[in-house]
Amino acid sequence: MLIGEYRHNLDAKGRVAIPVKFRSKFDDEIIITRGIDNCLFGYTKSEWEKMVEKVTQLPFSQRDSRAFSRLLLAGAVESEIDGQGRVLIPEYLRTYAKLQKKVVMVGVHSRIEIWDHDAWIAYQKGSEENAEDIAERLSDLGI
Repeated sequence: MLIGEYRHNLDAKGRVAIPVKFRSKFDDEIIITRGIDNCLFGYTKSEWEKMVEKVTQLPFSQRDSRAFSRLLLAGAVESEIDGQGRVLIPEYLRTYAKLQKKVVMVGVHSRIEIWDHDAWIAYQKGSEENAEDIAERLSDLGI
């Protein structure tokens, strides 16, 4: 399980260190793709295969299904984790997530999310301010 919040810096080449607590889950490779809320999603190979299976089962005839499939699959890249635990994030993904020097990696159970530091702080603040409303809307799910 991937949990926790870690701050790292992008280097001049667009590389960032995978948090030590996460590295053992990735077997020297991570699949990075466009995420939701202007962050990036990072998956292990096995979790990526599960996600791809779910996405390919979406009805092709529905516009939202096609759009989500394209968002997730077309932008995906397999990246090696180097000997120092760093991964190269391609420029088009850094641009999509508006990543600057400071990034935050967040463990969200089966994936990591890679956020620009300032965007994460703003998102987190908004979520915390609305926590009661969010919890109430999710009450039908038993939370």
